Amino acid sequence: MDEDFMAEMGYNGVTARLKRLSDAFLYQTKDFYNVREAGIEPNWHMVFLLLEKHEQLTVTEMATSLGLSHPALVKLTKKMKRKGYLTSVEDPDDGRKYQLTLSKKARAELPRLHAYWEASERVLAEMMGYSTRLLEELSIVEGQMRDADFHERMVAELSTGDYPDAG
Repeated sequence: MDEDFMAEMGYNGVTARLKRLSDAFLYQTKDFYNVREAGIEPNWHMVFLLLEKHEQLTVTEMATSLGLSHPALVKLTKKMKRKGYLTSVEDPDDGRKYQLTLSKKARAELPRLHAYWEASERVLAEMMGYSTRLLEELSIVEGQMRDADFHERMVAELSTGDYPDAG
C-alpha cells in the first residue's frame, strides 16, 4: 500500500497532514540541535529573535506578537530561563510584571544559532521550490481563523439544516 491516505482525504486530511509535517520538522530539528549540542529546542528561535529585536518584553507582549497563548509562552520561557538563556527583570512601572531579556549566555550563542537558522531558511526555501505560495496560503487561513474560528464555522455549517442528526 503506497498511497498516502491523508493526502487522499483532501480537505479532511489537512489538519493531520499539517501535524505530521510539524512533527517531522520538530523531531528532525531537535536531532540537528542535539547532535551539535546546541542546548536549545526547535521552537525557541522565535523567542530569541523577538527578544533580539525588542531587547525586552513581557510574556504577554511576546504571546501577542507570536499569536500564541499566554500559558504556552510561560511554559516555553520557563524552560529557557532554566537553561540560562533568559533573564527576568521586574517591571519598574508594575511590580507584578517581569520583562524578559536574553542572557549573556544567549547572546554568546547567537552567532552560532543564527548560522543554523539561516541554513534552515535556505533549506526550507529549497524544499518549497523557492515559492512563497504556501506562506501566502497559510496567511489566508490564519486570517480566516482570526475572523471566525473553526469551531464557530462548524457550528454555523451544521446549523444550515442540510445535515441529518448532526446537532
